[in-house]
Amino acid sequence: MNNQIIKTFNVIGISTRTTNDNGKSAKDIEALWSKFWSEEIQKQIPNAISEEIYAVYTDYETDFTGPYTTIIGLPVHTLENIPDGMIGLTIETATYQKFVSKGKMPEAVFNTWLEIWQNTNLNRAYKADFTVHGKKYYDGDQAEVETFISVKE
Repeated sequence: MNNQIIKTFNVIGISTRTTNDNGKSAKDIEALWSKFWSEEIQKQIPNAISEEIYAVYTDYETDFTGPYTTIIGLPVHTLENIPDGMIGLTIETATYQKFVSKGKMPEAVFNTWLEIWQNTNLNRAYKADFTVHGKKYYDGDQAEVETFISVKE
């Protein structure tokens, strides 16, 4: 397994509550990304640690079949000064399994999530899962995104 401990960090961004039922999450998350880009949300986030964009999946009601919250934002030093219309979240230290999506986005990330949902051996903790969209995210058909799934120890 490719498990690793990731230490506590903070994220500020915009959010939506959604579910995977009837393709709702695909529409809701696409709309959230659209807002993120069109309103240049990344430029409005104070205290950013890096320009890497994080998409966080958290507040699971049950598991991936139930409602959950998606946040798109940046990692930050502190949750002080959260702009209006945004939320801040602390992701606590936990064990994660890492997946890497390679290829054209967002299809490659979606295919990774399908793989995760179908993986019955993945002992998910359903705390906070996240994708990291770093410099390689912009590499067209060669793009890469890292996905981290919280797992039980």
